[in-house]
Amino acid sequence: MRKLFFVVVCLLFASLAMAQTKYETKWHCPKPTAQQKYDVGDTADHAYMIMQGTCNATASSIGETSGAYTEFQEIWKASYTNHGRFNATLNNGDIAYYSYEGTGKPANKTASNKWKVASGTGKQKDMKASGTCVGTLLDDGGSDWVCTGTIAAGK
Repeated sequence: MRKLFFVVVCLLFASLAMAQTKYETKWHCPKPTAQQKYDVGDTADHAYMIMQGTCNATASSIGETSGAYTEFQEIWKASYTNHGRFNATLNNGDIAYYSYEGTGKPANKTASNKWKVASGTGKQKDMKASGTCVGTLLDDGGSDWVCTGTIAAGK
C-alpha cells in the first residue's frame, strides 16, 4: 500500500512539474506612439505621464509576435514608477493580456517590472503566468526588454 501511495505521489508531482514551463520573450519597443505628460506642480521634476505604444517580439518561447501597451508613470526627479497593461498577440492569433508594475531610472537607461497574465483568448484564456522583465531604455525613446517567468497553458 505504501508503494502504491509513493507511486501516486511521484506521478502527481511529475505532472505538476510538467504543467509549468519556463517563459522567455525578448521585446523591442519603438518610441511610444502617444504620450502626454502632466506636471504635478508640488515640486520640480514631479509629473504624471500616460503613454501607449507597440512592441515586436524578437524571440519568444510561447510564440508571441507583437504587443500593445498602455502605461501610467509617476515621474519623481531621476526615476519613475509605472503600471500598465500589455496585450500580446501570439502566432496562432490568441491574445494574452498582461498587467505589470515596475520602476525605471532614465539616467542609467534601466527599467524593470513584475508581470502576470490577467486573462486571454483561445488557449490563453485560462493561462496562469508571472515573472519579471529587465529593460534597457534607448536614446531614441524606445526600449528593449528581456522577460522571464513561469507559465502554465490554459485548457
